[in-house]
Amino acid sequence: MATVVPAEKSIRAIVRSNVEAYAKGFSDRHISEADNPEGTLNMKIHNVFIAVLGKEIQYYSALSRSLDSSLGNMLESMAINIARLFYEVNQSVEGYISLRQVNQIAEILERYTRNDKKPERSDYLSLRKKPESEELIYKRKISDYHLVDQNRNVHHLIELKIGGDLDTKKARSEKEAILEQYAILSNTLPENVEIAIHFATAYNKYGEGKPWTQPRVLQYFSKEELLIGRDFWNFICQREDGYDIVLDEYSQCAPIIVEALNSIKDLYLK
Repeated sequence: MATVVPAEKSIRAIVRSNVEAYAKGFSDRHISEADNPEGTLNMKIHNVFIAVLGKEIQYYSALSRSLDSSLGNMLESMAINIARLFYEVNQSVEGYISLRQVNQIAEILERYTRNDKKPERSDYLSLRKKPESEELIYKRKISDYHLVDQNRNVHHLIELKIGGDLDTKKARSEKEAILEQYAILSNTLPENVEIAIHFATAYNKYGEGKPWTQPRVLQYFSKEELLIGRDFWNFICQREDGYDIVLDEYSQCAPIIVEALNSIKDLYLK
């Protein structure tokens, strides 16, 4: 049996602890709400058009919606905890941005919105130029991930969507927010410090290894900026087998979640 290095042990421990905490929290919450008409499942279970299909379908329909959203939150939390093993982790960026930079960002995004050009990393390199005597605006921007790789002297700004879709109405504003973070860091950090932008997903909704073709994402992010599924977990774990380690440990822990789901089912379908 291959020797498990300390970093791998730490990754596996984080996956297991997050799954255990998630399973317990998910089952405890839904079990405690069983007699509450305003409980999460009870509020979703009264769709009469699903109810006529049968009690089990009615229950599983309500449960799947709750499971999908809460599981996504758990995966995001798990990724942050793993990232802390290898990066300095922040979830905000604050500092000054110039009116020139704000206008540059608006011009870049307008070209994307009109489909005048495909996104490229080089589009926003001009934002690295520090303001001189321009009017400055102080901003604090919430970031999904602002990871600092201190060994490589790189700051990574990541927009994470667990399943991969950018909301049609919010796509432009989300790229605007991450470009503003980029500009703020550019004004704060030395010029020799690299700043990288990424769009990330926890899994490839087209199937692992398949091309990523989500149009709304590719309208605002270049292919070089994508961290999809395997690439995201490998990046977070700073190793080429990070995805395999995370998925293997998660698979071993899956019965914990299944047991929690069965305890809920036994109560709601009794």
